[in-house]
Amino acid sequence: MFRVSQFMEAIAGRAPRRTRGAPSGPVVIWNLVRRCNLTCRHCYSISTDKDFPGELTTGEVHAVMDDLRGFGVPVLILSGGEPLLRPDLFAIAARAKAMGFYVGLSSNGTLVDAPMADRIARAGFDYVGISLDGLRATHDRFRGREGAFDLSLAGLRLCRDRGVRVGARYTMTEDNAHDLPALLRLLDAEGIDKFYFSHLNYAGRGNKHRADDARHRTTRAAMDLLFETAWTHASRGAAREFVTGNNDADGVYLLHWVRARFPAMAGQIEARLRQWGGNASGVNVANIDNEGNVHPDTMWWHHRLGNVRQRPFSAIWQDVSDPLMAGLKQRPRPVTGRCGACRHLAICNGNTRVRAQQLTGDPWAEDPACYLSDEEIGVAGSGPRVEVTPWTRPAAGVGR
Repeated sequence: MFRVSQFMEAIAGRAPRRTRGAPSGPVVIWNLVRRCNLTCRHCYSISTDKDFPGELTTGEVHAVMDDLRGFGVPVLILSGGEPLLRPDLFAIAARAKAMGFYVGLSSNGTLVDAPMADRIARAGFDYVGISLDGLRATHDRFRGREGAFDLSLAGLRLCRDRGVRVGARYTMTEDNAHDLPALLRLLDAEGIDKFYFSHLNYAGRGNKHRADDARHRTTRAAMDLLFETAWTHASRGAAREFVTGNNDADGVYLLHWVRARFPAMAGQIEARLRQWGGNASGVNVANIDNEGNVHPDTMWWHHRLGNVRQRPFSAIWQDVSDPLMAGLKQRPRPVTGRCGACRHLAICNGNTRVRAQQLTGDPWAEDPACYLSDEEIGVAGSGPRVEVTPWTRPAAGVGR
């Protein structure tokens, strides 16, 4: 995750000067349930409205939580599917809070009516994220349900009005990029605490719709708008947070933005960007799915590192016998092509490896979603870029 607002606060002279130490353990995004009442076109877990067999029991979840806490995991993000469909969700959340975890909830928001918002507020979630993929018509189309936008926006409002820290998540493609300016204005008018801009990653249904991914020019325009919006809030001292995910080239693009807008701050910001270090999959970000399979992050569901029923998460996460994990934990990562030659590799850490793997079969190939030019990354004459091709169904027994 790239915390844009923290860098804007640094430009405004309000960011803390002390450096943070390494986290005690990875943030764990935990898909407690795969069932969902929606069928979103970019869903990485390919969830749908049915029960999925083999999900972890309450007792198994508790045992895993004990291991996670002992391993130093500081944050649990409870996700799905739609996590509100898991009957023991609030009991799990209560135990997690009592154990000292920072606990987030990731929901589509359509089930958050007034009584549910009351339960969420009483549970003491540190943060609740609800997805909005554009304005009404666009969001409903993406989510596969008429009326989903109104329900999700109502859920945001109900949580906000109860003092819950809430944020909206937005995944941009060519099909919804036009809604971004109006969506930002809407969230500002609603007083929503946080905006998470996600680039499309090629996982689950998102891989099947990868041909709809925002092209580089669209992405640059969106980042320009997001940076200017975040700077406007930071320069006014407004407590609004903007973050991005699934494209760590955003950090390098911000450095170019700073050099153009605030050249005197470029050196300090570059140092902060290097300290941030870019993509953290397999290192500081982890995923456990509904069946207990461990993945390097939520976009790697087609690559299993182990299962918490057979081995503790703490053992799985430290095991580098898996070539992907060995490479992800290596610094610099063994990336090739434009990524390997990029002068800013220390900032983005090779970006998101899933897109390269899904398109080429090689997780260390260049990321096709890097939207910076050869000149901007210091690569001369790198040749043809990796092409984003439409998804085709794999042969039987291959992939998910």
